[in-house]
Amino acid sequence: YAIITYGLIWIFGFGRLANEESILEWAKEIGLIGIGTLRPFVAVIVGVLLLASIGVIRAMATTLGEEIGWRGFFIYELRKVFSFTGVSIFSGLIWAAWHWPLLVYYSNNILMEFITFFIVIISMSFIMAYYTFKSKSLWPAVLFHAVSNVYIQKILPPLTTKVEGAEHWLGENGIMFAIVTCVFGIFFWRKAIREKL
Repeated sequence: YAIITYGLIWIFGFGRLANEESILEWAKEIGLIGIGTLRPFVAVIVGVLLLASIGVIRAMATTLGEEIGWRGFFIYELRKVFSFTGVSIFSGLIWAAWHWPLLVYYSNNILMEFITFFIVIISMSFIMAYYTFKSKSLWPAVLFHAVSNVYIQKILPPLTTKVEGAEHWLGENGIMFAIVTCVFGIFFWRKAIREKL
């Protein structure tokens, strides 16, 4: 869903694929410069491969702590009193609210980003609750959370050049990510209801 988000951003012109200079700067930031002559295309391939493998493993170390609490404990306790829909919405609201200090600190447009972030997190709660209940394990949620963080924070933003006036469409608090994540959330909500989770 992160790739779909940025694909739509590039197609609709809210951002463009990064230019050669931006890609080489990104390669420098992740430590790829200094391994010989590095062409932008090679920098993208190597950078994405490193972040999508080692970066995800590293991110899993931090998301595991969150997911033990959210999907390993909290949603199972909520399930005792709520339906799948109630579990997903309530846990999503609490999970999003838990992040509010980060939103306040990092946001450029607090109200808009607060709304889009809540949409994203509640939608992700439907997806992650589905996979957790379906697999009876928190590992799918840990992996999903880690991959999402890496792609939406570390891979796709540096590969996108901002277009002036369209900044509110980009990033994990952007409008496009909220729309795409909401569609995925609705899909998994309906799937869970059909499967009587």
